[in-house]
Amino acid sequence: MQAGMLADALARQALAVCRYYLPSGRKQGRYWICGDVYGNPGRSLFIRISGRRAGKWCDAATGEYGDLLDLIMLNRGLGFRGTLAEARSFLHMPRLPEPPVTSPHENPDVYDPVAAARRLFAASVSITGTLAERYLDSRGIELTQDHTALRFHPQCYYRNETGFEVWPAMIAAVTDLGGVITGIHRTWLDPVTFDKAPVAQPRRALGQLLGHAVHFGQLGDIAIAAEGLETALTLKMLFPNLPVFAALSAAHLGALTLPDSLQRLYVARDNDPAGWRAFNRLRSRHADRDIHALVPRLNDFNADLNTFSPDPVRQWIAGQLLPEDVPQFVSCS
Repeated sequence: MQAGMLADALARQALAVCRYYLPSGRKQGRYWICGDVYGNPGRSLFIRISGRRAGKWCDAATGEYGDLLDLIMLNRGLGFRGTLAEARSFLHMPRLPEPPVTSPHENPDVYDPVAAARRLFAASVSITGTLAERYLDSRGIELTQDHTALRFHPQCYYRNETGFEVWPAMIAAVTDLGGVITGIHRTWLDPVTFDKAPVAQPRRALGQLLGHAVHFGQLGDIAIAAEGLETALTLKMLFPNLPVFAALSAAHLGALTLPDSLQRLYVARDNDPAGWRAFNRLRSRHADRDIHALVPRLNDFNADLNTFSPDPVRQWIAGQLLPEDVPQFVSCS
């Protein structure tokens, strides 16, 4: 049975697939809702379980999407052949003969999204002088010395509904508290407009994001956390000596892991209900920490930057700080 036929067969049993591979999720109307393709609790992943588009899914936090074969591949960390075998097993179909593995030390069919993320970051180049730097400049962002988490790939594959396209992309390294890369975030770019590429989802993540972030600067006793990459880079530009990190979505902001050395965290949340929920979730998870919100005038601080210019945004942020932190923030600018 070909992959398309297997995907169709899985779609006809979409609810059973979701209950088996994502047991922490729940049914809501025509959808199964879960945190991510790995089965973590949450509300970012939506899988259609009935109707014409049964079996199709989209992760609102990462921008990834696909069918149930894609979901099984990511959920189980399998390659293409292994995913087909897993699907046949779930559907109670006889297994096809397995080709021999050429090396006893490795199985080329096993797909490791973290390893794939590290390979893509290693294959990318410095962002300096590239389309990615020009894109950030169009957003009012000047890079500081702490931008090693950002790179540029001139020909990065983008998966659409029928196959693949190739676009330039800004690549951001997602790391744990020890600086180990656990994933990447890709922003595909248009070399003509210097804006995001004209594709359905120009931002996507790869690898393990939960609890991790894109870090700019070494974490100390005080830091700023932000939802989006451009927001984090805006704050790093305004306060270059303070560590800033980007969680990349509201859902991941609420799930951040914080270092023991951090005494106070300012959270630059987006000015919407999802931003409030993320801030409240993060504060409730770390009730023993001193956590405060920074709220933009518009939707986010990058929008503020491009509307009001740097100095008014600094002053707006200073008005939301604890008095004892104002000198440290001001000295950083």
